[in-house]
Amino acid sequence: MLSRRARPTIRVLREDLADGWNDRYPLRAISNGAFSELHPLPELPHPIILKAAESLGKDEENDNYAGFIASSTKLKLMEVKANQWRGAVWHDTDDDSHWLVAAGLAKGDHQDHDDFYERVKRVDKSESITSWLPTDADRRLLKREEVAESLLEWELGIQAALLEALRAALAGSISKGSIWHPTSGAKIVDFKLEIVHFTQPDYHVDEVEFDFNPEKTFAGSDILWQATTRALTTLNPPWQDWDRDRDTYMNILEPGLMTRRAAELETLVSMRELAESKPGEISHYTHRKHIADSVIDGKAMRALCGVFFVPLQDPEQFPVCPNCDDVIDRYPS
Repeated sequence: MLSRRARPTIRVLREDLADGWNDRYPLRAISNGAFSELHPLPELPHPIILKAAESLGKDEENDNYAGFIASSTKLKLMEVKANQWRGAVWHDTDDDSHWLVAAGLAKGDHQDHDDFYERVKRVDKSESITSWLPTDADRRLLKREEVAESLLEWELGIQAALLEALRAALAGSISKGSIWHPTSGAKIVDFKLEIVHFTQPDYHVDEVEFDFNPEKTFAGSDILWQATTRALTTLNPPWQDWDRDRDTYMNILEPGLMTRRAAELETLVSMRELAESKPGEISHYTHRKHIADSVIDGKAMRALCGVFFVPLQDPEQFPVCPNCDDVIDRYPS
């Protein structure tokens, strides 16, 4: 079932909402037809869009609309109000989705030609009111948003699971867990996290070891790589800094850093916000073929030092990785 939260149609965005925005940044995307840049549409900063999403939201028991619009006889339209703005919401009972199919201002004690209710009456009489219904393009945008929301919830779940694993590892346990597929529910990978505290004269570090044991079905898959990068970003945002040996990732960190990271994650999890990845701070050498593959596929490449990274920055602005340099020096000139 698709989301039941009321959302504007493309027609409403293009034709009905030329003004009244709390923030005008969406107007350029709307004029360019770049609607995929605006999702989620129910959260766009226009009072009637926000009111429609609030009045007909995710939970039916919280529905709070003003009633039905009497001047619409061919479509059963629910009325929402936000100051002078008025909106008409249509309920698609096939999938329980709600659509803001018309919007406008209440004017001239409802006698003005441009009054919202007068407009609904005219369109209803002309029998063209069904042209307000969502199109295939509207439904594609909705499905795209549903996928994005599902992936967000999945990544938030990974982050919460890694926080629990990190707490256990900081307490001295070898923490274990699993990551599951966002739609099928199949297990993607088992993981194990261990933190060893090394305390010697003039040497105090935390050695973090993170083992992945992927299911054969997902070995080498994009979803496994997405789970991996989310997990590494959660534990230590500069995820390019992790050393990799097959499916084991290792890091040497200053004492106390992972304790501070756990405190940061507690805030992020409580606020339902994802940890952000941080780019690397050194440039790496890699094989020419790996560069071509990465540019084409947008996937991580393996540096000569063994680190996997996605090239997102100009390497000229960073110092060269000393480990890569050592490998280069071992090759004959």
